[in-house]
Amino acid sequence: MTKIHFNHQGVFEAVQDLALRSLNQLLFYRILRGLKIENVRPEFLECNKKFRGTFMSESMLTEVVEQPEYELSHRFLNQALSNGDECYGFFHGSVLAAYSWYSHKPTQINPLDLVLHFDDEYVYMYKGFTHPNYRGQRLYGTGMTRMLAGYLTRGYKGMLCYVESNNFTSLNSCYQIGYLDFGNLYVARLFNRYWLHADPGCQRYGFALECGRSSPEARISMTA
Repeated sequence: MTKIHFNHQGVFEAVQDLALRSLNQLLFYRILRGLKIENVRPEFLECNKKFRGTFMSESMLTEVVEQPEYELSHRFLNQALSNGDECYGFFHGSVLAAYSWYSHKPTQINPLDLVLHFDDEYVYMYKGFTHPNYRGQRLYGTGMTRMLAGYLTRGYKGMLCYVESNNFTSLNSCYQIGYLDFGNLYVARLFNRYWLHADPGCQRYGFALECGRSSPEARISMTA
């Protein structure tokens, strides 16, 4: 008789993912896992030498914003640049292979009427992207590690980010380069009302969500 071996961690992840997807059939609900990184792992500073890493200028970003595969829009670009955010990318020749964004100020997230706040002694990393043709070559991790090294020399304590709790692929990628959990943000929306909660771990890093709408009816904040 053939024995079937179960990976208990894999089963737990599948059940968690299914539960969240089922709940989202009734209302919008997300658990955002807060992650921090404060130490550089030198093995992630280098990648294949065919790639050239660089800060992306406005003109470089404008060239790719029209190409839908890069998931950038003029609206996003204008807002990110006006916020003073920085983008680090990798090129293979003239082709953009990957990029990631870094912010020093409160930053709009998805859904677009929410704004993420965080301790200004840290930098917020967001919108990491690798083109499908270049995935699996550690560009995501290398870019973040290089930026972390640079920000540490500029006096920051480290970097923060969040990953949805059922995005296990992205979570594992973050853990590999040294990210650690520090808490969860909880987001629920029913009709026009939000319920937002930052657990104590997030509160220590000023990691909290605020609804950017002007109407007070759009937001209920739970911080206890």
